[in-house]
Amino acid sequence: GCCRPVMAAVPPSSPPGGSEPPPPPLQYSLLLQHLVGEQRRPRALDPATLGGIPSPPKSEEQKMVERAMESCAFKAVLACVGGFVLGGAFGIFTAGIDTNVGFDPKDPYRTPTAKEVLKDMGQRGISYAKNFAIVGAMFSCTECVVESYRGKSDWKNSVISGCITGGAIGFRAGLKAGVIGCGGFAAFSAAIDYYLR
Repeated sequence: GCCRPVMAAVPPSSPPGGSEPPPPPLQYSLLLQHLVGEQRRPRALDPATLGGIPSPPKSEEQKMVERAMESCAFKAVLACVGGFVLGGAFGIFTAGIDTNVGFDPKDPYRTPTAKEVLKDMGQRGISYAKNFAIVGAMFSCTECVVESYRGKSDWKNSVISGCITGGAIGFRAGLKAGVIGCGGFAAFSAAIDYYLR
């Protein structure tokens, strides 16, 4: 009686055949709940985990520059400069293919000099450049105001601002010209917006 017999641990009885019971079958409804259902956990997309370069947080100066570049004034200045350059190039091109450049109506048989031709080309280029710059600035300002008012960025902004710009330019020649200008500019703006998008 000094020692108690130690009982050996008995292994759990296994079913006949010596194999463990099979796992329960996978229920696809539970799997779908975790993949696309309510129990799905959205993962934050980190560029570093995807192999990209992680972007540092933007400084106040960068945010200020972005706000300035998205302002209506900056867009208007950019459109004005772009319109001036494009209009000047277009004016010089049309003057280059015009056969009447440099000719004097008082003496049509006199051959113009190269200086006179270049002077006429420059005058036409400056005239076209001014007109294109004014139209570009008007369109850009109007589109920015319309977009700010509507709170949306879609094709309707271009059509509305094109109609306003074309109508404002055409109304100087009368009501009919204003309506035609509104429709023409709106259609042109819609076509350009459709092509770019």
